[in-house]
Amino acid sequence: MRKQKFLLKTVVYVLLLLGATITTIPFLYMVSTSLKGQTYVFEVPPKFIPTDPTLQNFSDAWNSNNFQGYFMNSVFVSVLTTVIVLISSSMLAFAFARFHFRGKRFLFMIILLTLMIPGMMLIIPQFILAKNLGLLNNLWGLVFVYVAMNIAVNTFLLRGFFEGIPRELEDATRIDGGGFFTIFFKVVLPLSKPALATVAIFTFLFGWDEFVWAVISINEPEKYTLPVAIATFHGAHQTQWGLVFAASLFAIFPVILAFVLLQKHFIKGLTAGSVKG
Repeated sequence: MRKQKFLLKTVVYVLLLLGATITTIPFLYMVSTSLKGQTYVFEVPPKFIPTDPTLQNFSDAWNSNNFQGYFMNSVFVSVLTTVIVLISSSMLAFAFARFHFRGKRFLFMIILLTLMIPGMMLIIPQFILAKNLGLLNNLWGLVFVYVAMNIAVNTFLLRGFFEGIPRELEDATRIDGGGFFTIFFKVVLPLSKPALATVAIFTFLFGWDEFVWAVISINEPEKYTLPVAIATFHGAHQTQWGLVFAASLFAIFPVILAFVLLQKHFIKGLTAGSVKG
């Protein structure tokens, strides 16, 4: 039995290592290419370790084509979207988890139904609404749409987590004279850091990586976010792959940083929110 368990565990670890290696290779190749001069990009056979590594691609990418402006546009849109979604979805989820009101179940079912609608089907209605509200070609228009697209799923996630918080803690707060706002801000939210971290990561990733709506709604180049900018950057430098991959690494870095900072809460929050509700 011990030999069988050891053999099974070994096979599992080997398969996990193989899967991790396969998924990591494209990223390593991108890093490798970003460190190569144009002369070595298409060498055969390709080398993961550059013959003459250089950081010039990173300097050129950061200082060309208003890349810094694109980077700040993405930071503005992603951070603002994340903050608004955290506030609105947590309040909405708390209401569904703790309050009793007429039509509560029906309204929550409507929220769940919105999760079943493919995002691409909403492009035309979003465009018409944004046009009528004057939000086309505007970073605030991106924030408005991104918030609307993220509230439903994050409300569902947070509601499940909030329902797992013992009601006795809220009762004790009421006995001490605290109201709903005190319970929400000083009891529920501090205990919900794992779920809030999960929501923050998902929302930030969405705002940072979203391409379709950004390329449709933004026409002025100075208002591009990074995904759109890198696509046009690739068009302007289609033979300079080292430059394109260096720009892509700049775009990936904040995502990796956000996950590293919040990873200790991520798995716990995702699991808790997915099994309750």
